[in-house]
Amino acid sequence: MGVPDSTNSDLFHNWAKLPISREQFARELREEVHRQFQTCTPLPGAEKLLSNLNSARSTCSGERIELALASSTKTHTFDLKMSRPETKKLLNIIPSERRVLGDDPRVGQGRGKPAPDIYLVLWQALNSTADSGKPILPSECLVFEDSVAGVEAGRRAGMRVIWVPHPDLAVEYEKRQREVLAGRTGMIEIGDEWQLGEIDDGWAESIPSLDFFDYEKYGIVAPS
Repeated sequence: MGVPDSTNSDLFHNWAKLPISREQFARELREEVHRQFQTCTPLPGAEKLLSNLNSARSTCSGERIELALASSTKTHTFDLKMSRPETKKLLNIIPSERRVLGDDPRVGQGRGKPAPDIYLVLWQALNSTADSGKPILPSECLVFEDSVAGVEAGRRAGMRVIWVPHPDLAVEYEKRQREVLAGRTGMIEIGDEWQLGEIDDGWAESIPSLDFFDYEKYGIVAPS
């Protein structure tokens, strides 16, 4: 769901009305995550997209595209995801100093997605390591997200967002897609509504797969 573990568990437990305690659910969830994450493979189009972006340049400035990773996943779980060679090779395109994970101490306690903090911390890290001498603005950042909370976090950070939801999640939010893209689902109330986008403001879109990313639309020249 793209939110911190404890919040995620509570949200799902309340929604599903599970006949087991929160503690039992959390324990079984951790065990299942441990099993499943060791078999993770990249999403369709992810390998091609990252490879292209890694050698792509801006249409306007000619400067290379800077890549970074913000994930609610904690370090231990992230390492499980990285355990498969193809996944490790893919994510190693992004250097460790440009990764911010869910247990990063720079992200305040209780300030995971949908709060913007993880993206703002990453934005600062990106500027401190970018090749260009010109500071990168939040409005120049493009976020790829699969979760509803992550879309809101990106919008709150003042960044453009591309939502690539799981097909089942897309169906679940089909009638509320415009709210999702504006960051206005109200999944978790955290205040600061001035950070949210507006309905149909053009700062976010949804695509069914990373294969459908339109480089030209975002001023990116990618290898042919």
